[in-house]
Amino acid sequence: MTLIKSISGIRGTIGGEPGDNLTPLDAVKFAAAYGTWLKEYSKKDKLTVVIGRDARLSGEMVQNLVASTLIGLGIDVVDLGLSTTPTVEIAVPMEKADGGIILTASHNPKQWNALKLLNEKGEFLDAAQGAVILELAEKENFTFAEVDDLGTTTHNDKYIDIHIDEVLNLSLIDADTIRAAKFKVVVDGVNSTGGIAIPKLLKKLGVEVVELYCDPTGHFPHNPEPLKEHLTDICDLVVKEKADFGLVVDPDVDRLAFISNDGEMFGEEYTLVACADYVLGKTKGNTVSNLSSSRALRDISLKHGGTYEAAAVGEVNVVTKMKANNAIIGGEGNGGIIYPESHYGRDSLVGSALFLMLMAERGGTVAELRASYPSYYMSKKKIQLTPELDVDALLTAMYDKYKHEEVSTIDGVKIDFSENWVHLRKSNTEPIIRIYTEAKSQVEADGLADSIIGEIKEIAGI
Repeated sequence: MTLIKSISGIRGTIGGEPGDNLTPLDAVKFAAAYGTWLKEYSKKDKLTVVIGRDARLSGEMVQNLVASTLIGLGIDVVDLGLSTTPTVEIAVPMEKADGGIILTASHNPKQWNALKLLNEKGEFLDAAQGAVILELAEKENFTFAEVDDLGTTTHNDKYIDIHIDEVLNLSLIDADTIRAAKFKVVVDGVNSTGGIAIPKLLKKLGVEVVELYCDPTGHFPHNPEPLKEHLTDICDLVVKEKADFGLVVDPDVDRLAFISNDGEMFGEEYTLVACADYVLGKTKGNTVSNLSSSRALRDISLKHGGTYEAAAVGEVNVVTKMKANNAIIGGEGNGGIIYPESHYGRDSLVGSALFLMLMAERGGTVAELRASYPSYYMSKKKIQLTPELDVDALLTAMYDKYKHEEVSTIDGVKIDFSENWVHLRKSNTEPIIRIYTEAKSQVEADGLADSIIGEIKEIAGI
């Protein structure tokens, strides 16, 4: 089954049978369900929805299907064309639109696509709203507009430039400070829209850019998830070019990872740590990340006199807790930066600018910066799901086994030991169980993950 309906949107592989994959029929059905829900939710006679997409091969097809379905419901569409997830998020309130749809499967390989659904604030829908849309899609109880009431399409390809200007206008970003540092940065845009947006931003900040895979063809040159094993090309190029660092984004530009000047991974978990270090050094406040993120953010927050809270995995959960705790920066350990002064969404453009400010003011190398932070090592593994696996029963069994430890069940099962932790949860975006661990050494983190996987398999009889 490769059609996943979750808090992260409607995600699936292109082709195959309707209901099992993201076929044209499924794209139309879920777009119709979203439009039908939005008409009821907004209580307005005339609605507008902003749509943008990453560069993946199926993007134009899916966008045409989704846009035409909304128009058939009598909803006006603002079409941003090739865009980024955070760009669509800021465009929704700027356009005074009633919602937004981003057509991207984020870090998933090229055969995947998805509909990410936004409200009138440009923020992801919550679980209750998502549940209503799924119910509407199941019933297929849609009423389309008559011919005189069809929606219209407006094309606007200027929003990446508008987004960049918004980043440059943030109170903690000083372009002159960054220009004076004369940085040289290698950018891997994974042949998607990050290859448009990130070089444009950096060049406006006076950065010398070396482009790698920045042609938005949708032919991803490597697995688009920004993990160490996928990034050997940029690691080598950073050293060859004697660059200050490398910068990698995923296809929709909401995840950000850095490569240190020595060609080593800065660690996507430390993207948020570094950006928070800069922001908290300028503005006192609190932070939030999810349960699968590094303890290093907690340590940096306490160092600056703030507090730290952990939310369930999923951007909407992090945003909800950030609002409740008045957090001034937050995000997820996958390289997602949420900076409320800009907007409540993960944004690699904002993260890149904050990191450049930190480096410009602190000086030294990126490798030296990384060495200055608390050293935690993470292992991220997974077990492929099969129909016979009862995930809830497995998680309950693991909870029962470790209930004498500090255990959280707000999202799967997280077990906090004194020197390390393990988080087990069913993925929102893939048919897998994720097993994340963190410890004081990579050997220990990997060993803990392997041990837990062994226990799960023993319980499951696999």
